[in-house]
Amino acid sequence: MRSMLSCLAAIFFALASPAPGQSDRDATAAIASALQAKEFDKALVLLQPALQQSPNNPKLWTLRALGLAGKGDSKGALAAYRTALQNSPEYVPALEGAAQIEYEAGAQSAVPLLKDLLRLRPNNPTTHAMLAVLAEKRDDCTQAIEHFALVGPLLDSQPALRDEYATCLLKLKQTEKAISLYEVAVEHNPTDQGLRHRLAALHLMAEQPLKALDSLAPLLQAGSPDVRTLELAASAYEAAHNTQMAVGTLHQAILQDPHNVDLYLDFTLISMDHQSYDVGVDMLNVGIQAEPNAAPLYVARGVLYVQLANYEKAEDDFEKAEKLEPNQGIAAVAKGLEQVQADDAKRALATVRAKLSTAPNDPYLLYLQADILAQLGPDPGTASFQAAVRSARRAIALRPSLVPARDVLAKLYLEAGQNEAAIMQCRQALNVDPKDQTALYHLIQALRKEGARQELPDLLKRLAELRAESTKQEVEHNRFKLVEESPAVPHSQR
Repeated sequence: MRSMLSCLAAIFFALASPAPGQSDRDATAAIASALQAKEFDKALVLLQPALQQSPNNPKLWTLRALGLAGKGDSKGALAAYRTALQNSPEYVPALEGAAQIEYEAGAQSAVPLLKDLLRLRPNNPTTHAMLAVLAEKRDDCTQAIEHFALVGPLLDSQPALRDEYATCLLKLKQTEKAISLYEVAVEHNPTDQGLRHRLAALHLMAEQPLKALDSLAPLLQAGSPDVRTLELAASAYEAAHNTQMAVGTLHQAILQDPHNVDLYLDFTLISMDHQSYDVGVDMLNVGIQAEPNAAPLYVARGVLYVQLANYEKAEDDFEKAEKLEPNQGIAAVAKGLEQVQADDAKRALATVRAKLSTAPNDPYLLYLQADILAQLGPDPGTASFQAAVRSARRAIALRPSLVPARDVLAKLYLEAGQNEAAIMQCRQALNVDPKDQTALYHLIQALRKEGARQELPDLLKRLAELRAESTKQEVEHNRFKLVEESPAVPHSQR
């Protein structure tokens, strides 16, 4: 619903330019008075004879839209605004109202309305803000930052806008500009902990650890810093080559929040960087005792066991992680299917099959069908299991380079005890994508079952290297997410 500021502005517009004639002026005033009093039904009743008398009056249609919007009928309000614009395309209150409704629905159809408003009032910050957010939503950050740069004080009054602006700047690799946004914000709000966290995260992304520590200093000196502050500070200390402080700060954070899996993973990275693998294993043992069902902790410990050449324990940890999170652990096959959970897998399968009925030779749809069927867990030899195998084979026949389809087929072969066939699919997948962790893990499984252990140490080392690289990338991604917030919806301030 549009804000009351915008509603009052539209009412004022109607009163300021009434239709000619005393009776018309009286009717318009009565309607506006009812709207101001939030007597929306009364206003709509009063509007009926007025609209019959003046069916092309954009002011009356705008007042009708306000009444409908007040009752929560956004669809009817939008139709009324559109009628007003048919009669007067540059009538600002109708443009504002229609744009606001479309915008709040997240519709890109708001863009032409907002551009019309911008043409009539080029310097309106709210219009620029709304255009910026819509541009960011369609991943057009180049266009978005042009509008963000013109929103002025709204960045201070609506922090989510600033976060959207910073997100776009980061996507365009303009980290320093993003940092400047938060430096100004921190200067205006020095006690805002969230702003200091975001600024520190940006400094870390820009490889400025000392500046990150400067940003965090007031929080660290406050006496009882929270876990997020300690985690960021530990990363900054480590990046500044002060490992002793990094380890001590992480220990402090873990004592405060012993169930926080990310803290143990941060410790693992430090252990690997300094080849202190035993120390890392000891800390992960503590983490696993606190969170025995956290697959990432087993993956991390498996990586460290590889570095210690303890391949049996590494394999056991990787297998444990896979059992805990079969679609999110080492063999995360669900590329493009992250949103498919067990509860709606059958619905997703029906959707894919409906699309296959019109495109039976689409390799990606065939892969999706195989993957969803595999996620449903059919027993080997059942009709569903065989259907999954056929679908994956067909996808590969149509597109031999479709690695995810080979991953699914290898998984199915492993479940059916066809280890040699699984090995072949894994090797072919790795020929296309040497960094495919799913294929690498399935290859390790299949070779282990076949008793062919001579390759396992090298394969485990490769897997460990890829997992360590993924963990570092995830840390950077988490810092990006710290800056990024949910899409902003600026309220009208016209």
